[in-house]
Amino acid sequence: MDKPTTRIDPRILRTRQLLRDAFIDLLEEMDIEKISVNKLAERATINRVTFYLHYKDIPDMLEKMADDMIEDIHQVLDRSTVKSDSPEVINTTMMVKLLEHIADHSKFYKVILASHRTTIFTERLLRLLTELISDGIDKRGSDSFVVKANIQKDIAVWYSSASLIGTIVSWLRADMPYTPVFLAKQFFLLRTLPEHQE
Repeated sequence: MDKPTTRIDPRILRTRQLLRDAFIDLLEEMDIEKISVNKLAERATINRVTFYLHYKDIPDMLEKMADDMIEDIHQVLDRSTVKSDSPEVINTTMMVKLLEHIADHSKFYKVILASHRTTIFTERLLRLLTELISDGIDKRGSDSFVVKANIQKDIAVWYSSASLIGTIVSWLRADMPYTPVFLAKQFFLLRTLPEHQE
């Protein structure tokens, strides 16, 4: 049985969105250590008391923003189910959806990943990518290039997730010169490149 979803009051969602937007705007202008609750509240056009109704402090706000980011990505990936037996098609489709989501929220991702490398967001995204890549290797089983090439799974996962997040960061820093579809296909070509080498 599905769990009933509790609807959050739209006013709460609006206030949290105002605070998130204010945080991103301030982070474009200054180092994270210089952002105070006063500055956040002023930029979000709310009072300090309202901030504390939603978050204990700025680290708590960042924690919840990171949770929301991962939840949003999970929802995007859950909606990207494809009717195909081909792991390549499934993986490429998921990658396109992830990159489209990042492109749709490019201001947020540029600031937290590409400009200021806010650790909590980078770590959470890296953890998510690590899980997705590890699951992908497991699903392919003995057909996986990692197994065929006798590569240690953990090393393959570290390498793939780090190169993936590094490429996403570089793509954002370069103002996304390639479409999500093109970039996802390039990722796939890079992954399959060793199989064609002698």
